[in-house]
Amino acid sequence: MTADGARLREAIGRFPSKSVVVVGDLIVDEYLYGKPARISREAPVLILRFTEREARLGGAANASHNVHTLGARVVPIGVVGTDAAGEEMFALLRAAGIPTDGVAREPGRPTPIKTRIMAGGYQSTRQQVVRVDREPPAGPEPATEDALCARLAALARGADAIIVSDYGYGAVTPRLYHEVQALARQTGAIVTVDSRYELPRFRGATAATPNEPEVESLTGMPVDDELTLEKASRQLLDRLETRYLLVTRGSRGLALTERDGEATLIPVFGSDEIADVTGAGDTVISAFTVALAGSARPVEAARLANIAGGIVVMKRGTATVDRRELLEALAHGRPRRPGHDA
Repeated sequence: MTADGARLREAIGRFPSKSVVVVGDLIVDEYLYGKPARISREAPVLILRFTEREARLGGAANASHNVHTLGARVVPIGVVGTDAAGEEMFALLRAAGIPTDGVAREPGRPTPIKTRIMAGGYQSTRQQVVRVDREPPAGPEPATEDALCARLAALARGADAIIVSDYGYGAVTPRLYHEVQALARQTGAIVTVDSRYELPRFRGATAATPNEPEVESLTGMPVDDELTLEKASRQLLDRLETRYLLVTRGSRGLALTERDGEATLIPVFGSDEIADVTGAGDTVISAFTVALAGSARPVEAARLANIAGGIVVMKRGTATVDRRELLEALAHGRPRRPGHDA
C-alpha cells in the first residue's frame, strides 16, 4: 500500500470518534414506481401501472444519513410539518438509527417532498419520468426559529463539525447561521456549506462545495479550462471568506482550491458511467467534512470525498456510502458495482 493510501485508511479509521451536526432542509425523497401500460386516450401521455412506493431521506436528512453510515455520530437540526410526511421523516430517521432531538415540528408548515415518478418494466432499467416538488411557502415561524437556535446551542456544543445543507426551503435562516458561526468560534468546530441558491450569504465558513455551473454563475466567469476554473475559484474563495473551495465537476471529478495553498484537480474515481447523481453532493460534503474533522489534510479529505462520490453515483436513487465501501474502494482502486463482489 502506498503512503497516501495508508494515510487515507488512517483518516477513515478516525471517523467513529467524530461528531457532526447537520443544519438544513430535511426532505422526504419519494419514489413512485410503475410499469408502462399504454398511451392514454385523454392525452398523448404514457400510463404507468403502479407497482410500489419508496421513501428515503433527502436533503439535509441525506447528508445526515451519509455522516451516520460513514461511522461518525450525527445530529440533524431542521424543521418538518405536523403532516404525514413529517411523521415519515421521523420514522425514516429512527429506522436509520439517527437521533431526532434536533428536529422541530411546525403546525401548518408542509414538509418538503420530492416525488420522482419512475417507469420501467421487468427487463429494463427504471427511469425517472418527471419530478413533483411539494415545498413550504416560506421560512419557519419565529417560534420555530427560536426552537432551532435553542436545539443548536444544546446539541452542537461538543461537535467537531457543522454541515450547513441549504436546499432553499428556508430552514437555515440568517439568524440560525449566525448562531452556527458563533458556536464554531467558541468551540473550534469546522463549518462546511452546500447551498443550492444562496451561497454568498454563508460567508466565513471553513469550506464550501459548489458545483462548476454554480461557480460560473456566482463569479460571472466562464469556466472553460483548468486555469479559468482556478481563477474563478479563488475569486469565490475571497468573496465567501472561506479557507477551502471544493468544486464538484461531474464526470471530471473534483477541484480543491485552498486559500493558503495550491489548487488540486482530482480525476473522477472509477468509471464515468454514472447510474444516478441524486444526492451525490450530500455524500461529497459529508465525507469531506468528516475527514476534515478527523484531522485529514484538505487534499486527503477531498480525495476521500471523491471516492465516496464515485461510489454513490453507481447506486440508483438517493443513497449513502459507508466506511467498508470506502476501504474496499481504496484497496481495489475502483468502486464496486452494486450487486457485484469486490
